[in-house]
Order: sequence, then structure tokens, then C-alpha cells
Amino acid sequence: MLASEDQLTRNSYYVATAARDLRFAPLDGSADCDVCIVGGGLAGLSAALDLRRAGLEVVVLEGQHVGWGASGRNGGQALNGLACDMSVIERQLGPEAARATWDMTVEAVQLIRERCATHGIDCHWQDGFLSAAVNARKAQELRRSVADLEQRYGYQGIRLIAGEQVRAWVDSPRYHTLAFDPRGGHLHPLLYTQGLARAAAGLGVRIHEQTRALRIERGAAPAVHTARGAVRCRHVLLAGNVYLEDLAPQLAHRIMPVGTFIAASAPLGSARASALIPSRAAVCDTQFVLDYFRLSADDRMLFGGRVSYSTIAPANLAESMRRRMLTVFPQLEGVAVEYSWGGYVDITMNRAPDFGRIDPNIFYLQGFSGHGLALTGMAGRVAAEAICGTAGRFDVFSRLKHKKFPGGPALRVPALVLATTWFRLRDLLGR
Repeated sequence: MLASEDQLTRNSYYVATAARDLRFAPLDGSADCDVCIVGGGLAGLSAALDLRRAGLEVVVLEGQHVGWGASGRNGGQALNGLACDMSVIERQLGPEAARATWDMTVEAVQLIRERCATHGIDCHWQDGFLSAAVNARKAQELRRSVADLEQRYGYQGIRLIAGEQVRAWVDSPRYHTLAFDPRGGHLHPLLYTQGLARAAAGLGVRIHEQTRALRIERGAAPAVHTARGAVRCRHVLLAGNVYLEDLAPQLAHRIMPVGTFIAASAPLGSARASALIPSRAAVCDTQFVLDYFRLSADDRMLFGGRVSYSTIAPANLAESMRRRMLTVFPQLEGVAVEYSWGGYVDITMNRAPDFGRIDPNIFYLQGFSGHGLALTGMAGRVAAEAICGTAGRFDVFSRLKHKKFPGGPALRVPALVLATTWFRLRDLLGR
């Protein structure tokens, strides 16, 4: 567990409003299965569902409890696309593979809707997503991006909003131009993750919480060892991201844990909340260090922003997030912040996802770079396909090349802070 993680999880709105009766016993002894999945978050549970439907025996090992990591603490925004620009994919893999990748991210959002319907998951789904540009230059970039998606990726239906109409969609003086995508949306991520766990367990997936994987015995029949037992299997899927720690050291240098933080206001009441975002869509700006926000089902403003490159919990998190929220919605002056929490996401150098194999029978999924709520579900699906023998879609991602973070463990944080400060300065200067 990363330093200060307990402090970041104690005051989560999601934990306070999710079921507390979902429990799975720790592993005690030995188990045998076809696939052992390490990580009880969205990627691991998604893979477990599809593998079980294919008739395989599946065991999921979760070091804490289902949804404890980024899956249950994120901004709740379900978006197509990747954290990186699609040009990153196109430069490496070419236009055909880039289009296939984009199409999978669109499918990822639809997969959430399908799973909610199939398994009766009530996770407060709300349609709609708004990209927000803060100035004329950013607005030009946003328009180019929308045109590119239409012309080169065949993605239709995004509506551009400018001028006086902007405040009819987001009642804030901060934004110049918006792009509304009706196919995006938002949800309560911990409720969704818990719903996937219930569905997987109902199909016969064996889930063990409070069971950290300590060592993998590699070979034709690998074994995943824990403090009180071991799971012998034919395939392993590593879906623990920044929490794998020493389990797969060859992966650790390709990602870096970055802290992200969210605050939830006191309830605003339906009329006041809807006046701020009449469509009740999720909103995310296009800055390098971005703000993202949405309304909860009980009419709170859930506001995310700022990042940390250390593993130390920020001091006065609630107050600093309240001040940040007021830069977007000054009319919320005097509204209390009742919850503030955070967690760590796994970023890669180029912000592209990092999927691949350590051995032919040991797969991994990581590097969602803060854009993983929908993509994790698709990642689990394509990993399940690969394990079942159809690896075409998984291998589109696995062909992406990733560099190590420079400087090793001691220097990679200062190097990343320096780079991010430069991009943040460009945002502030309007460049």
C-alpha cells in the first residue's frame, strides 16, 4: 500500500454511499483454476465475467477489498478515447490500428450500459459528457479535435457550443467553448465495481479479499502465492496497476503513481444543482492539469482536480479543493465541502495504455493514465479474449511501445514534476 493511502480513503463520498455488506473471504489454503486474476477492480472483474462466461474457472485475488483502488475512487466519468491523443497511437501503429483502438474505446462506454442492464447494476448512470475549453486557442484545438473524430474516425454526433450558449450548459465564467457528447456519461464508480463483483460471484467466480499476491511461480502451470495459500492455474492476469508493488518488478518502471483528488460539496438541492449544469452531464476541461466535475444523484457537486507526484497526502485537502471549485463556480461560495478523498492512478510516459505479456501465459493490464473508468472494462474483455485464444484485439494494444520513466526511482518524480510544471505554465499563459 502506498504511503498515506489510509488518509486518502477515510473521507470518500463513494464509500459513504455504497453498500457495506459485500464481503468475500480471504484465501486460506490452496486453490486450482484456469485463470488467476490479481486485482479486484474494474479490469480484473471485467475479465473475470467474460472468462467465466466462456466456461473457465476463475479466482480473483484482491489485496484490500473490491473497488478499493482507483476503480472505486475515481471521478466517475465514462468517456471514449484514451488519455493520450490518438496521434500517439497512429504514429506507432498506423491509421488502421488507431481507428480500431478508437472503436474499442467507444465500445467500452457501451459495455458499461450493457452490463448495468444485464446484471441490474444501479450505479446512478447519467448520460452526457462536456469537454470544456478555457480560451480561444483551446477552443480552436477542441474544434479541430471534433472535426478529426468526425472525418477520420467516423464518430458523429458531438455538438459544439460557443458564445452566449456556453453558460446555458455550464453556468461558469471560466469556459469559452464546449463540446457535448451524448454517448459519454457518468456514474458512481464504487457501486458499479461492487455490481460487477456481485455479478461475477453469481456466475461462479471465486473472489478473495484481503489476499495480497506476494509471488508468482512462473512456468507452464504458474502459481500465485499469498500469505496463507497459493492458486495454481494455467493463466495469470495482473490487473493491480500501481498496487502490484514487487509482484512484477519488470513492469514497475513503465508506470508511475500519481495522486488525484476529489471533493464532494454539501447537497445543493435539485434546482440549484441543475442550474449549474442543466444537462447534468459530466464536464472535463482540456487543460494539461485539468478540472473535472459532475453532479451526484443526491445533488452534490463532485469536483476533481490537482495532482500530486509524491505519495504524501496533501494537507488541508478539503479546503484546497473548495478553493479550486470556486474558480469554476464562484456562486458556490459558502457551500461546505463534506467529503474529500483521493488515490493513485498509473500513468505511462506517453499516457497510452500498457497491455501485454510477461510470459505467454502471464498477461498484464496497466497504464490507464487517469482515463480508465470505461477503458478498464474493455481491457478486461480483450484480455479475456486473448486468454481464450483470440488475441487480435489485445495485440493491437500490446504492440504499443513504452519507455521507462527517466532517472529511476530516485529521480523520476522530480523529472515528471519539472515536465508537468512546464505544461501547467503553458496552460496559465494561454499557449
